[in-house]
Amino acid sequence: MSHIQIPRGLTELLQGYTVEVLRQQPPDLVDFAVDYFTRLREARAQTSSPPASPPSGYRGPEPSPGLVADQNGDSDSEDDEDLDVPIPGRFDRRVSVCAEAFNPDEEEEDTDPRVIHPKTDQQRCRLQDACKDILLFKNLDQEQLSQVLDAMFERTVEVDEHVIDQGDDGDNFYVIERGTYDILVTKDNQTRSVGQYDNRGSFGELALMYNTPRAATIVATSEGSLWGLDRVTFRRIIVKNNAKKRRMFESFIESVPLLKSLEVSERMKIVDVIGEKIYKDGERIIAQGEKAESFYIIESGEVNIMIRSKTKANKDGENQEVEIARCHKGQYFGELALVTNKPRAASAYAMGDVKCLVMDVQAFERLLGPCMDIMKRNISHYEEQLVKMFGSSMDLIDPGQ
Repeated sequence: MSHIQIPRGLTELLQGYTVEVLRQQPPDLVDFAVDYFTRLREARAQTSSPPASPPSGYRGPEPSPGLVADQNGDSDSEDDEDLDVPIPGRFDRRVSVCAEAFNPDEEEEDTDPRVIHPKTDQQRCRLQDACKDILLFKNLDQEQLSQVLDAMFERTVEVDEHVIDQGDDGDNFYVIERGTYDILVTKDNQTRSVGQYDNRGSFGELALMYNTPRAATIVATSEGSLWGLDRVTFRRIIVKNNAKKRRMFESFIESVPLLKSLEVSERMKIVDVIGEKIYKDGERIIAQGEKAESFYIIESGEVNIMIRSKTKANKDGENQEVEIARCHKGQYFGELALVTNKPRAASAYAMGDVKCLVMDVQAFERLLGPCMDIMKRNISHYEEQLVKMFGSSMDLIDPGQ
């Protein structure tokens, strides 16, 4: 498909339309498209060059009830026609960028000035420690990672402070150094908590990757410290790097049975947040009784799932590990503890060299909701296996012990 060229202006045109759909949530996409492009053509006829963003004063059809998008956000989108994208400030909310063109697949020369926030040696050490397990950074080379760390700035937050708000435009990506935070989503005028961050993790990447409004509100439930990365640097380095990773992983992700029920766009979001890890023969990937932090999909190799039995002991008198399953390419493991919110119920070991795609618990909760029913059905399948092997699913050592 490399011989097919994207027509000039198509990306900007579709980005503008897509963002307006996300904002307005129209009940009929076809009617909305006709109205949107008709107004765009009329506006172009009045100017010497076509606008890349919605015509001034454009509102489109009335949004449907229960609209969650940017109703309470900034009103800057009204001025998108004459938009000049500013260099983002550290904490300033930025104006809408629905007309902004960015193609991470283009190998264009990087001429943007580097963003650098000076740091003390102590700050640099704290930042490196906070970022060491961030999957989005795992595939960066040393020079790219150094540029990202240079561009990051520290932000302290107070209890009940809103770090980002649902419906706002994305300005920064955040890595948590310390503090606890609630993830809140408003739908049909009802707000509910869909998860928490506890002194680790990151958030804010999806709005920057896909140029869409914030999908959730993040509120600090304690005093805390964050490290922010401006959207320009994020897109120049992280998004471009992820485009390369997407080309590598997208065909594999499409072949994973668990993910067949997802829309293509949902699978692509998974590609954007996964990391890759390699394990040697005999290496333990997860340990029974540990707190669950990640979900695994086998890219290549074989993984042995082992569990400690109450009734069988090894020669040292310790509870013997018994094999209950083997997982192969395209299969997954590690989801049981994430679905049940309990410690790991089994251990997993590499049999030969194994390569896994890894997703952290926050991304798992955000992106794999549509697959949850499948995984819950598999829990009963696990219990059936245990009954078949041991006579009872209770004939096992408690995973927390």
